[in-house]
Amino acid sequence: MNIISEFLIYIIEQRAEILNLLFQHIRLTAFAVIFSIMLGVPLGILIKYVQKLNKPILGFANIIQAIPSMALLGISIPILGIGSAPAIFMVILYSLLPIIKNTYTGLSNISPQIIEAAKGIGLTKTQVLFKIQVPLSLPVIMAGIRVSAVTSVGLMTIAAYVGAGGLGYLVFAGIRTINNYQILAGAIPACLLALFVDYIFSIIERLVTPISLQATEIIKRKELEEKRKREKIIIYVVAAITLIIIGTQIIKLTRNKKESITVSSLMFTEQVILGNMVSDLIEANTDLIVERKLALGGTQIVFQALDRGDVDLYVDYTGTMFASLLNYTPTNDADFVYRQVKKDMKSKYNIETLAPFNFNNTYVIAIREDTQKRYNIKNISDMRTASRDLRFCGTLEFMNRADGIIGLTNIYSLSFNDYVAIDDAPRYIALDSKEVDVITAFSTDGLLKKFSLITLEDDKKFFPPYYAVPFIRAETLNKYPKIAEILERLGNLLDEETMIELNYQVDELQRDPKDVVREFLIKNELI
Repeated sequence: MNIISEFLIYIIEQRAEILNLLFQHIRLTAFAVIFSIMLGVPLGILIKYVQKLNKPILGFANIIQAIPSMALLGISIPILGIGSAPAIFMVILYSLLPIIKNTYTGLSNISPQIIEAAKGIGLTKTQVLFKIQVPLSLPVIMAGIRVSAVTSVGLMTIAAYVGAGGLGYLVFAGIRTINNYQILAGAIPACLLALFVDYIFSIIERLVTPISLQATEIIKRKELEEKRKREKIIIYVVAAITLIIIGTQIIKLTRNKKESITVSSLMFTEQVILGNMVSDLIEANTDLIVERKLALGGTQIVFQALDRGDVDLYVDYTGTMFASLLNYTPTNDADFVYRQVKKDMKSKYNIETLAPFNFNNTYVIAIREDTQKRYNIKNISDMRTASRDLRFCGTLEFMNRADGIIGLTNIYSLSFNDYVAIDDAPRYIALDSKEVDVITAFSTDGLLKKFSLITLEDDKKFFPPYYAVPFIRAETLNKYPKIAEILERLGNLLDEETMIELNYQVDELQRDPKDVVREFLIKNELI
């Protein structure tokens, strides 16, 4: 079976999810474009009439364009939380510049004689603006809106990073699990949607251009009139379909909102598996509807969402919360770590720490077999001399944590030749392709098995225990106390071997996490 056939089979099998994410993408993009127009056009008019505001407003719009989109999204999360709001806000800001500049340019290029003639027949400034200037500027304004609309489609793929959904979810998930079919299933529809949006706005651009400026002969004028009629029908149909999609999405978002909880997860395979497990169990054993906002990012982002109330429940790790969030010195005493985390979560954040799951997903240092043989490395201490020749790669979080590279290099007196920060599966690809020599991994990663990597003994017991633990808002647990009992039954079944196998099925066998989770829960009679 060739690659194209396998990809088509994947598309057919996942068509429901792809269509749902496509509709989410359309809704998010439509809102962003509408708000961009509502904000950008008035600002363009404003700087035309108030020249003092020209440089500040255009300067601000230019600065926004220079800020990386992920950075802008990260800045907006503490203010707007997670979900659609920060994604739409980010895209609006990025879309403003072409609209503002084209509006200003269109108004500025109108012949002064036309303005004088309009004033001469008694039109007021407002009438001149809306009856003369704006209509004559529409072709130029629409050109700016067209650029912004197409750009918005591409930018909106980042919405998945903050739990807003859209086609970016498939792209991020595919990168995380090295699933090229999944990446293409998100990228190709996004590309086609961008082309379609460009086509629709090109029609609108022609329709707002006076026919007298397009026709040169009577016959051509008639042809243009007929063509415009057909194009108007296309616009009406597209507008109607878009409104239906937006309406359906809004209804879906608000459906039974009072009897639902939001479950989230960090952005790697095991976390997506655990997020789906928790969600399926709660839905199967209660009357609650679970809204899933999975693969949001690192602990800081997801915990912040939990603390704000954007999320009700997610699974994290005791060592991460103890050292990274609560800023305690790492320790190997698992019971002490759990008790301290449970106490501080309740007193500082009013968040309940439930019973830990029965597996410890601690950090491990992984290398290739050829590296081990070349330098005769059996534990982390053995790397002390060799580290000068080795390139190290860790996750973004690991490279900035006391229980990460900072503490590791101090405790073991390591000094690597180079340091690279890469999240998720690309770390393993970089190691396999010999672009780096050492990576940080998690002890239950399925990719360790896939790439046949060697994990080094932590002979100085540096890494603290990382038992998976559900964290839930206190008011949510008080309202639905049954959740604690449900998740405790799950935790007793999850040991290291089980998690490695589940992760392996997703990472190597390319199975959908939802299918892997459901099969496991049914097999163990949990649902």
